[in-house]
Amino acid sequence: MARIEAERRMVVRVHRLIAIMLLIESRGRIKANELAAALETSVRSIYRDIDVLAEAGIPIVTATGPNGGISLMEGYIVNLKQLNGDELVHLYLTGLGFHHGRQKESTLKLKNAMLKLEKTLPPAYREDITKAKNVFYFDETPWWNEPAVLPDVELLRSALWKGRKARIEYRKVDGGRSERNLQPYGLVVKQGAWYLAAFCEKAGEVRTFKCERISSVELLEDSYAIPDGFSLEGYWSSQKKLFKQSRRAEEYYPVRLKLKRPDPQFVNRLEVIERAVDQGDHILTVNLYSYEQACEKVLQLPEDIEVIEPTMLRDYIKEKIVLLQKVYF
Repeated sequence: MARIEAERRMVVRVHRLIAIMLLIESRGRIKANELAAALETSVRSIYRDIDVLAEAGIPIVTATGPNGGISLMEGYIVNLKQLNGDELVHLYLTGLGFHHGRQKESTLKLKNAMLKLEKTLPPAYREDITKAKNVFYFDETPWWNEPAVLPDVELLRSALWKGRKARIEYRKVDGGRSERNLQPYGLVVKQGAWYLAAFCEKAGEVRTFKCERISSVELLEDSYAIPDGFSLEGYWSSQKKLFKQSRRAEEYYPVRLKLKRPDPQFVNRLEVIERAVDQGDHILTVNLYSYEQACEKVLQLPEDIEVIEPTMLRDYIKEKIVLLQKVYF
């Protein structure tokens, strides 16, 4: 995890430095607080990045006062303009974590963009990119199962980016197949799984499609526009709530736990239904979804946590302890 986090920070740093240069060049002059707001970081971080850029040989000029700001020396042009739109999109998506290494076309575009950057960036950045390639390797494939095949993610991304309708063949949960004309509104990645939010012309509403169930994609000539009021983040948040509500009735198994001093990191990993304090002890009612899952999880609880209810689960723990004692004592 530490290595992946270090890789993420390095990628974010490189992307932020690229973004700073592009913003300065496109606007001519920009204030540090405007850069910080645009890149969602602190002004102090912006000034540190500016120092790094200056040390790397980028001729940056800073001026104070109402009309001041950060600019490039007159006549200097950032060579990042040679990157085409697709390459910039791939760099941006990779910086956000939207990468899909199994997609050959996407990987080639990303590598092409990185090669161009290596040739045009100052030595300090080239060293960062080279080091990142040499010391980090991200293997997203699981140990035992084959990864989901997503042959048409690039076509979906292209349809979304160009505002083109798409005809898909979709495999339902029950195995049945249907053909639908869609207006893609956005792609979401959740724990390695890709989802497409799109207006389904057949259903007459926005729906969510799991990309691994899309067996074919055909780009249509018809164009469309995403409604001005549509928010992908807002739509996804509402869908998550609806999904959880629909599953909660089917996957509800409340378990009461007694803790002396609850560890926030441990508690945050649980779906807490209710909290109470009884004579100094903290009582948490948590959802463990089913008796079978609860049996598996309670044996992994820290030793200072006691299961109070349900009785059936307490009996299971007692029986397990007796069996373990027979084996080890």
